[in-house]
Amino acid sequence: MRILIAEDEVKLAAEVAGFLRNAGMAVDCAANGVDASHLAETEPYDAMVLDLGLPGMDGMALLTNLRSKDIRVPVLILTARDRFADKAAGFRAGADDYLTKPFQLEELLLRLQALVRRAAGHAHSEIRVGALALDTTSGVATLDAMPLRLTALERRVLTYLMMHAGRTISRTELSEHVYEHDHDRDFNSIEVIVSRLRRKLGRERIETTRGEGYRLPDHAA
Repeated sequence: MRILIAEDEVKLAAEVAGFLRNAGMAVDCAANGVDASHLAETEPYDAMVLDLGLPGMDGMALLTNLRSKDIRVPVLILTARDRFADKAAGFRAGADDYLTKPFQLEELLLRLQALVRRAAGHAHSEIRVGALALDTTSGVATLDAMPLRLTALERRVLTYLMMHAGRTISRTELSEHVYEHDHDRDFNSIEVIVSRLRRKLGRERIETTRGEGYRLPDHAA
């Protein structure tokens, strides 16, 4: 999962980013509304954490602009504004969730995981694809009920494939959702990660569609 944090409090943004990265997510940060708007419009994020009091462009204006362009990234507003009127305005502008400061990092993580999961069409916290299972709250993946030992990048790739089981995912799409903005994206590295996953899962569980990408069959054994 790749998350955009739009927050001008540098220390808070770094704390949240570090916590989410430790939970296995790829994270980009923007300290003002203009940069956040540009990233949200040009990069494919799985969710966005949005502060309302951003310099350059207010968070509410940013959100309204994104929705007017039909950019559907799930947005969690994170702000000190706790009045009902502010919450109502946020939801009317297109927010998917609203969390007020101060907050628990664990709660933020759980809310983001739920947003991403629901956006991909999964109501339950556990995703099952045949003998494969993924607990989206803990990040633990199992095969035949046995935990899999995965690196952070392997877990991100497997999570994305499981979230979208049955659909062919291009190397470009995979790289955009598992690497951060300033990372040198290399399709060869994606192929290496998929190769390692096949050794751990069994080659038949991840199909290659020539010229298109990878597919985790939704009926995987």
